[in-house]
Amino acid sequence: MAKTNLGKPATLADVAKAAGVSKGTASNVFNRPKIVRPEVRERVLAAAKSIGYHGPDPKGRLLSAGKVNAIGVATALPLSYFFEDSFARVLMAGIAEACDANRTGISLVSTTNEEELAWNMSSAVVDGFILFCIADADRLVALSRERQLPFVAPVFGYNDETLSMVGIDDVAAACCAARHLLELGHRRFAILALEFAEGRFGRATQERVDESTYPDTANRVRGYFEAMEAFGVDTAAVPIFETWNDEATVHHALEEIFAEPSRPTALLAQSDRIALIALDWLKARGLSVPGDVSIVGFDGVPESAASAPPLTTIQQPIAEIGRRAVRVILEHAGEIRRERVDFELVVRGSTAPPKG
Repeated sequence: MAKTNLGKPATLADVAKAAGVSKGTASNVFNRPKIVRPEVRERVLAAAKSIGYHGPDPKGRLLSAGKVNAIGVATALPLSYFFEDSFARVLMAGIAEACDANRTGISLVSTTNEEELAWNMSSAVVDGFILFCIADADRLVALSRERQLPFVAPVFGYNDETLSMVGIDDVAAACCAARHLLELGHRRFAILALEFAEGRFGRATQERVDESTYPDTANRVRGYFEAMEAFGVDTAAVPIFETWNDEATVHHALEEIFAEPSRPTALLAQSDRIALIALDWLKARGLSVPGDVSIVGFDGVPESAASAPPLTTIQQPIAEIGRRAVRVILEHAGEIRRERVDFELVVRGSTAPPKG
């Protein structure tokens, strides 16, 4: 809750006093901003920010109306993430489909600025939040709790039993991916991982995996290693490279991996995007996929079927996860829901037995 310097909740009257305007003018800034002169709006908003007032409480305004028929989709990433990332686009398609079917609106809540994120989430007029917990997950969860609205994460694996989640079993899925390569005869691997925590990329230690703040990333490594250990592979010798799911960091990892005298015959990528970037990098250097190196991706985004060769991948029911997340919010009755959905290993042309 917003606080004044005296420790009391900041009110609209406090804002008006701080800005040197009437309470009616301050109210118009938040409720009818178009009728207020720009310079006055800016002064009032600056005053509100300085005393920690986040605008009229949407819950209070809507008590008499009940639900507002809108769901917030929140992430601590730029708004462009919803449109540029293949996984996010398919997930949003599932969310939109379910919202349309229930005549429910969608509010995108996105910013990399911590103060703006708090403001946006506290002022969003929604019935609950679907959290893209890819970055700053703890902050997103804390802000959702402050709103006392239902929220759900489209990922399965957080140990917190108080969180609603919808997703696949990442350990089992990763185990399935690695087992496929092991059964083909591969024994030399490298792992191209997503982030274990914010702010770093490059070679990752087992300690960093164990201390990961993103459970899906760490669980996928655990799944890979579970399968490898069953086939007698020394997992301590398997290099793990943390990436930011982009060309620069994936290229950096591949350059280091293939500079070693003992090259891997198989790459385990924790996203299809990573796998597709690796596929292009290898081809540009004259390495054949799957002749020289096999690759398995993760997610099953549409682009995975259109690559050359088509990508073997763990296919998540991404759109269904989005649809189920919407139902968790709309059907919320105070309970915690943890729904596990099925995955599928889709074998395509990017994997084959190793040479020799």
